[in-house]
Amino acid sequence: MTLSSKIKYVTEGALKALYPETDINISMISVNQTKPEFTGDYTVVLFPFIKLLRQKPDVIGNQLGEYLLANTELFSAFQIVSGFLNLSIRDSYWVSFIQNECTNQQYGIGTPNPTRVMIEYSSPNTNKPLHFGHLRNIFLGAAISEVLKANGKEVIKANLINDRGIHICKSMIAWQRYGNGATPESSGIKGDHLVGDYYVKFNDIYKQEIALLIESGMDEKLAEKEAPIMKAAQDMLRQWEAGDKEVRDLWETMNGWVYKGFEVTYKKLGVTFDKMYYESETYLLGKQIVETGLNKGVLFKKPDGSVWIDLKDEGLDEKLLLRGDGTSVYMTQDLGTAKLKYDQCQLDQSVYVIADEQNYHIAVLKLILKKIGEPCADGIYHLSYGMVELPTGRMKSREGTVVDADDMASEMVRLAQEQTEASGKTTGFTSDELTALYETIGMGALKFYLLRVDPKKKMIFDPKESIDLHGFTATFIQYAHARICSILRKEQIPLVPGANVFAGFKQSEPLLPLETKIILALEEYPAILADAGSEFNPSSICNYSFQLAQLFNTFYDAHSISKAESEEKKQLRLMIIVMTASVLRHAMNLMGIRLPEKM
Repeated sequence: MTLSSKIKYVTEGALKALYPETDINISMISVNQTKPEFTGDYTVVLFPFIKLLRQKPDVIGNQLGEYLLANTELFSAFQIVSGFLNLSIRDSYWVSFIQNECTNQQYGIGTPNPTRVMIEYSSPNTNKPLHFGHLRNIFLGAAISEVLKANGKEVIKANLINDRGIHICKSMIAWQRYGNGATPESSGIKGDHLVGDYYVKFNDIYKQEIALLIESGMDEKLAEKEAPIMKAAQDMLRQWEAGDKEVRDLWETMNGWVYKGFEVTYKKLGVTFDKMYYESETYLLGKQIVETGLNKGVLFKKPDGSVWIDLKDEGLDEKLLLRGDGTSVYMTQDLGTAKLKYDQCQLDQSVYVIADEQNYHIAVLKLILKKIGEPCADGIYHLSYGMVELPTGRMKSREGTVVDADDMASEMVRLAQEQTEASGKTTGFTSDELTALYETIGMGALKFYLLRVDPKKKMIFDPKESIDLHGFTATFIQYAHARICSILRKEQIPLVPGANVFAGFKQSEPLLPLETKIILALEEYPAILADAGSEFNPSSICNYSFQLAQLFNTFYDAHSISKAESEEKKQLRLMIIVMTASVLRHAMNLMGIRLPEKM
């Protein structure tokens, strides 16, 4: 139980004892950290009780404060300020907390519960490499997976590969016509990049053909349909769905190139998955669900044979589920995948990490499944996030204006090296250690910057700002951790000390304000972790970690450890920084970010 929860619990008991005739419950009690300009550690809001108790807030506050001081061992003083009861926690509580928890490597981790959650993220297309736009998705999915695990849930990390459809056929037809047999080996180009080049090539040829048709007098919309290369791609899709061997062989070959490329990128990003799904294996199941919907009268056919659902009564519109030629659309295969995931894993919740551009799509997916009667519908949750842009603007794959994930990762490592060398902080490292350090700093900066913003908000990524040693960055947190490690090395305290290291500590001196403040922040971590899980928002952990690193720097600049006023103070401060380092490591590890011991 967190301290704020304990305060709510004892406050409820106190109010019931003081006012036994009233109906007071814990949901009415609001407890927050006391604002820095006032005396106290935690504040109880008194306004909800004024009408119920028919008393002025100062009267309620005084009675409640006196009762809590007299009947609990938790509080040392109280103060009433304009309807708020500010409570000061006894030093003995803080000291007992830091002594008991500073070497507890499980601190903050929730108790196991039976909830089974699947997080689906990344979900790339096999017609292009992973690009910068994928990174927020990937890091968000990976981080929230670890946050939910830390909250005790059983988590399955899943990746749905979009490996079929018209977009895949576009790359295939372009390679078939213009590739001259090029392979990753013969061209020296990473497989996913090679296939992506032909996706861009398709679009270039497509635009040229449209322009020629318009010049010949054809309407633009008709020209888009009649362009020869587009018709060839559509014909290839029909051949693929019909099982044409030549088309299927080419598809397997080119997808194989892409998968090898993805593996390299995922490894560099430090991302793994528990299950892989492929749309080529789920679209037929989706067709079966569509057939079920037709039989139930939930769906309908148009004269051209296409299958639709009418959602106008739900404030939406008609949605295509199957084309007139029998080929699938995204929604068809998403229906199949949703059912397959649920049937295989018996999920309590299925989380889709998908950009807010797909809010409508996910809402329709859930509604269709519900109307057809599929039980998987109830557990669908859309972790919707805003798109990421670079300072130069938005990126477009088909126009070849995207920044590849591989290139961005390499650029961040290069920036880390440039910054480290410019600051003269390379002394005492071997060549291999420096290589690892640049990777740690660069990738940490990239992940943190993309995770530090509330997922619902759009954002602009600035590579140089993301690695600023003095900014709101992972680099700042990494440096704070390295400072702690340096102190502990000098004091010959292990980074992960055994439980007996501080067992003999006895308190006799009062805590100083900054000592209390940093212990209070450390005590708050489990609540931050729980909120991040319930809100699907890892940015709160990034914000907390940065503020904790800031607080450590302020604390260390104000209070010496090696030359502390007494041996007791030295031991207390060592316990504080040991726990600070432990919490920072745990929090950043959830984000996929490593904290170096030297910088």
